Amino acid sequence: MESGDRFGGSGYGGDAAVPPPPPHAPTVGPPPPGASLRVVAAALLNLTGLGLGYALLGRWGRAAVCWAASGLLVWAALPADPDGVAGGVLAGYLLVLVAAAADGARIARRSALGGAWRPVAAIGLGVVLLAVPAGGAAVYGSAREEAREQMLLERLAGGDERVAAAARQPYGSAKDEYARALGVYRALAQDHPGSRAAKLVPDRLKAYYDAVSAPYAEKRHCEAVAPLTHLRTLPEAVGRELLGDLAAWPDEPLAESLYGCGVSRLGGVGGGGTELGELLRTFPDSASARQVGPAIEERITAQVAAVEGADPCAATGVLRGLGATASQLPDDSVKKLRAAADQGVVDGVYACGVDQFEDGEFGAARTTLTDFARTYKGDGRARQARNIATAAEIADDRPAAGKRLPPSKRPGGPRMELVVSNDAPNTVEVLYTGPVTGTVSLKACAGCERYSASEGSRRACRASGREYPKARLRLPAGEYHFLYKHGTGATARVDSYSSGTKVQPGYTYTSCTYVIERSPFDLDLPQLPDPIRPALSPGGAGSSR
Repeated sequence: MESGDRFGGSGYGGDAAVPPPPPHAPTVGPPPPGASLRVVAAALLNLTGLGLGYALLGRWGRAAVCWAASGLLVWAALPADPDGVAGGVLAGYLLVLVAAAADGARIARRSALGGAWRPVAAIGLGVVLLAVPAGGAAVYGSAREEAREQMLLERLAGGDERVAAAARQPYGSAKDEYARALGVYRALAQDHPGSRAAKLVPDRLKAYYDAVSAPYAEKRHCEAVAPLTHLRTLPEAVGRELLGDLAAWPDEPLAESLYGCGVSRLGGVGGGGTELGELLRTFPDSASARQVGPAIEERITAQVAAVEGADPCAATGVLRGLGATASQLPDDSVKKLRAAADQGVVDGVYACGVDQFEDGEFGAARTTLTDFARTYKGDGRARQARNIATAAEIADDRPAAGKRLPPSKRPGGPRMELVVSNDAPNTVEVLYTGPVTGTVSLKACAGCERYSASEGSRRACRASGREYPKARLRLPAGEYHFLYKHGTGATARVDSYSSGTKVQPGYTYTSCTYVIERSPFDLDLPQLPDPIRPALSPGGAGSSR
């Protein structure tokens, strides 16, 4: 019978109680019935990381080890961060779980759990509880991903702060800050394309463009050239796909800024040639490029008119700059405008010299008009320019000579002769201005000497039998101013001498130039007489040494 078969060899009567299982699995002999189920149940329960396989087997010390390992893992993993748990920690924890499962299976193989349903229930519980670490891993993965997203958003915010800080500075000082911000945006878009931060990058790039191009928005064209040029390089550095419509946006603003900056500098410092040249080379078909020629032509026309105004010298300087700018631009139609500017310069130089003379700037007038006569020899005004330069040189020493411009036409009427003799041992140049203006040079007097201050006026040009170098001038009547300049043979201490006289009809005039010795202490010098006298009462002119 079944009951007799079950208990036949136990040594107890049919009504005796079943003895409890031994505290430890026997190490020899066949395992108790249901061993395979017990093995699976213990292994599964230990794989959950909760040590329940050991708890079911009554191995509480081993269960505590599992709990400690799981606790350490939770401690290392929380709070979740983008980098997650270190690989070594995970590997160690998995090794502990595998070892616990294997150890629990070994122990369960020879342990009886008191009833066949218990291992089955334990297996079911193990399968269910395996969802705990799996679910925990999923939750942790989600938390880790959120931490990564937050980290990337913080990087994005850092880039935004750099852009905001750079926008408060001139572009030249903020270039490095802008570059670092751009590096953040580029890295987010390229290295983390699916992140929330990467999806915000296009909007941030728009803000970046707005900040960099702020000078253009404020119509500060010269300041806008450098930042807009930088923005044109971004399609290669960042990628056109990421930039979208922003890739081509800087072209028109840059062309406008090059034009606005170049035109604002026409005729001034820098001349605008650099900006306008860049415009014509980079954007030759742009609307801004088509305005370059008309703008320069208009400015030249205005300055040609200004030559006849209150400040011809300034207008001439502007015309020089305009001509130089037009000649260096890479457009033949613009280069041709140089001719109009150059003609304006010719008129302007002459007008400038005249204006300087009239304003009493005699040294500047002499330089300007001497240069005009030398540079534009074929110009019909060259002769008058030389006359005004001569009058300016006299007026620089004798201001009365600069009260009016020399006449441009020679007056008619009778002319009186002025004979100038040189009793000086050096050459002499005589400059004169009045109704007529000119210069005459006298050779050095061979054998002539310097006179003392007391004898110069008595003895000069009166040595019997001596041939003095002479010059004869035919002068219309009027008031004249003279400048006697001692040249070759004179020492540095020989002074030039200026004087004035009135030439009247019916007289012949003479003048003698000589040199007197200066007092060693520059004392007691006599007053020199007017050098020009009518022939019936000749006089002498002197310079002191």
